[in-house]
Amino acid sequence: MTSAITPCTTSSKPFSVDLPEEFTAQWGRIDGITVDGTTLTVDPDTYFFRYENPSWVLTDWNLVRTELLGTAETDEQAVEQRALEFVKAHGQVTHDPAKVLEVGYQVAAHLFRDEYLNVPGLDVTERELKALREATTIMALNRVELDGHLSNVGPCWFFPVATSVVFGFTEEEGKRVDELYHGGWFNEVRRRESVLAHAALGGRLVHGCQASADMAGGCVLAYGTDLEGFRAGLESVRHTWMAKVAAMGCR
Repeated sequence: MTSAITPCTTSSKPFSVDLPEEFTAQWGRIDGITVDGTTLTVDPDTYFFRYENPSWVLTDWNLVRTELLGTAETDEQAVEQRALEFVKAHGQVTHDPAKVLEVGYQVAAHLFRDEYLNVPGLDVTERELKALREATTIMALNRVELDGHLSNVGPCWFFPVATSVVFGFTEEEGKRVDELYHGGWFNEVRRRESVLAHAALGGRLVHGCQASADMAGGCVLAYGTDLEGFRAGLESVRHTWMAKVAAMGCR
């Protein structure tokens, strides 16, 4: 598997995927996204702020679900080690962005499933879970190289802003969704579950937020990615791109 920047080997024509869940039609407010029931279509030329390397590492979700999700951590092997070994053993490079959306949805549907509506202390709504599932699906298209360079970035990188455009969240609600995703949502059990599930997308989830919910989003990064380079690259562009996403809700 390679994480080097490679020439675009695929057409930039729109791609579509038919998903098990009907997506919120208002995703059409985001440039380059079209929704028709369960069919999600993305036009790369319009959607992405940066689209330099349309290749991704995926691991078959059914394999992750049956062989990895139930893995118990031991005093000799942390879940992060297990996930890394699993990706190395089973990960495959794909140039098919529709397949990335398909796997992204499978991961999101598992992590943000409706059973959490009744978990004491989470205080999450059905609308928030749906927003997280849908945004996470599209976020799977993002990519960061091993040197920390942000090579594929679309509006859903900044999912608190994007979901505010789509679902009409207030700034306070957007920050709440951000916090559910990167902080308050995860206790240690769910954090481990997240580590294992994201092996299907070839890495681990790394948040753009330094500490508080500042709407910077995040990305699934390959293990070994230069995090300082990632932070520096994101900081240099995020305010400009976040403003562009927010403006999509003003049209």
